[in-house]
Amino acid sequence: MSSSMTIALLLLVICFIVRMPIGIGLLVTSFTYLLLTGTDPSIIAEIFCSKMFNNFILLAVPLFILAANIMNSSKVTEKIFNFAQVLVGRWKGGLGHVNVVASLIFSGMTGSAVADASGLGIMEIEEMKKQGYDDSFSAAITASSAVIGPIFPPSIPLVIYGVIAGASIGNLFMAGMVPGFMLAAALCAYVAYIANKRGYPRGTRFHGKELFAMIFSAIPALLTPVILLMGIYTGATTATEAGAIAAFYALLISVFGYRTLSREEFVKIIKNTVRSTGQVGIMLGAAYAFSYIISVENLPKLAGAFIESTVTSKISFLILCNIVLLILGCLVDSAVLQLVLLPILCPIAASYGIDMVHFGIVFTLNTMIGLCTPPFGMLLFIVTGISKAPMAKVIKDTMPMVGVMVLVLIIVTFIPESIMWVPHLFGY
Repeated sequence: MSSSMTIALLLLVICFIVRMPIGIGLLVTSFTYLLLTGTDPSIIAEIFCSKMFNNFILLAVPLFILAANIMNSSKVTEKIFNFAQVLVGRWKGGLGHVNVVASLIFSGMTGSAVADASGLGIMEIEEMKKQGYDDSFSAAITASSAVIGPIFPPSIPLVIYGVIAGASIGNLFMAGMVPGFMLAAALCAYVAYIANKRGYPRGTRFHGKELFAMIFSAIPALLTPVILLMGIYTGATTATEAGAIAAFYALLISVFGYRTLSREEFVKIIKNTVRSTGQVGIMLGAAYAFSYIISVENLPKLAGAFIESTVTSKISFLILCNIVLLILGCLVDSAVLQLVLLPILCPIAASYGIDMVHFGIVFTLNTMIGLCTPPFGMLLFIVTGISKAPMAKVIKDTMPMVGVMVLVLIIVTFIPESIMWVPHLFGY
């Protein structure tokens, strides 16, 4: 590795330490490297434009963001919460189970952990408070269940992974369904254990007209993931086209179905979507520029040679990846891990014969677990702010749930067929 690259990497670390925005940090690093090597820095603009404007798949990202923003701004979250109450609310620790199931359903619409925690979280934590649940437990299960969002399709992190790794978005979505359900089942099992241990109450059992009304009102919202996923899995639409359909359908049910979306609110949604899309666009464009200097320095080959000298098999490589990613997830934002490590790790994984779809799920699950781990877990800060519970207590209640998620990660990592049977069923 050249001295220019060493300086650039040190600069990148400094950018992370001072909490500089990810995209800006990668651009500064790439620009510095090009200056040090005497290369025309305008090549960054060329890479940025050619990669961003010639990639149809990337259009899925703003469309999923738009759909998520529409869902969050209307009363769709309330309908989902009520439907989840009908399904599992009567169980022991009912609202804990409702929290998990609502996150699973909502994840099929937004693909975002932050959208889940901030959208459903306010309602879930408030209701759990009213029924006597500990504030810290309410916050912990809200944060943990939100991890399902970026795993279960549609998933913005999986779209980004597919673009960087060159993997099929549709197959990634299909493979992501199983770990989404596995996470939900594992968290519900843990909730049942804690509910019996702490004496948390059963939820309300609904009957008659009230039951029918809650189910009926939720049907339009529940059709969103069905429309989206069936379009992709049947081959009728691409992931990008499905994103457009989902956003349009979300708009229709919010305006004409539930009648909860005003003109002013829609304008605000568009502004937030443009802002979020701009942030994601800068990050991806910067990642492409950083990937260029990585390839120039031949870092994937160097990293591959180093790893091959320390690990002897595919299994040991996956173990190393999990350990490193779980540790880094405690310290670094998940987006950083995607943008910086994927250009290096994907070629190495391919050299060991690891399927890129399987590796995508393993990588994404690792980085999403990091959203719940201290000291920089974003979800911890969100739910702590909502619940007003002490951070230390939230972390204490969250860590056993992190252990549950790691158990699912181990199964997904070392039993690939546990998730790959779905894309194989569709001809992958």
